[in-house]
Amino acid sequence: MTTEKRIAVVTGSNRGLGYAISRQLSKIGNRVILTSRNETDGLAAKGQLTNKGFDVDYHTLDVTNDGSVQQFTEWLRETYGKVDILVNNAGVNPTTKPEESSLLTVQLETMRSTFETNVLAVLRISQALIPLMKVQNYGRIVNISTEMASLTSVPTDYYPLAPSYRLSKVGVNGLTVLLAKELQGTNILVNAYSPGWMKTDMGGDDAPFTAEEGAETAVYLATLPDGGAQGLFFAEMRKFGGPIQVQW
Repeated sequence: MTTEKRIAVVTGSNRGLGYAISRQLSKIGNRVILTSRNETDGLAAKGQLTNKGFDVDYHTLDVTNDGSVQQFTEWLRETYGKVDILVNNAGVNPTTKPEESSLLTVQLETMRSTFETNVLAVLRISQALIPLMKVQNYGRIVNISTEMASLTSVPTDYYPLAPSYRLSKVGVNGLTVLLAKELQGTNILVNAYSPGWMKTDMGGDDAPFTAEEGAETAVYLATLPDGGAQGLFFAEMRKFGGPIQVQW
């Protein structure tokens, strides 16, 4: 099967921010591949969007598992023959655990598992899908980060210490810069952004903004024109009314 539409893969897209990004990308004319570890949840999300007229497909994907990523990549190659957009949204945040309030009490196993999902999985799926982008010399990769990972701001920010989450997102930022450096001279653009505090399962009901608002910058970066931003870190657009860079 082939399509003239852009093919966009959004990891962890059965709910929350990933679902909002998927809906918005489909709304502007892309075919979006929803992914999730749980097939039932993923198919339910697909059904909700297709019933509203959005052009989406679905495939199970566990970004922490080599076999799952390989199977997904082969399915993409056989079904669509390409991928144009990758939004690395899947992630975990153990900040609410009491031991995450201090580096002196943080559990190394928690940090290890957080890095596995938030950093190594981003590298794993990027390694798998970038070759499909290179074939057509087109790709847009968006990595979900957080302002809590801005090393420039850490000494004075008001966020919780959250060592496992913060350090994993510092890793995401480093991965973004290195990928962008390696892909210079291609038409594959890699950037990171902070969606801010949103009303999602991760963010909770007290958050000031919606997942739809948090998705805006992802859509902007996923649809950059040729020659657009490369290897940069952006804030959520609602804060400033447009794309604003965050200091690393």
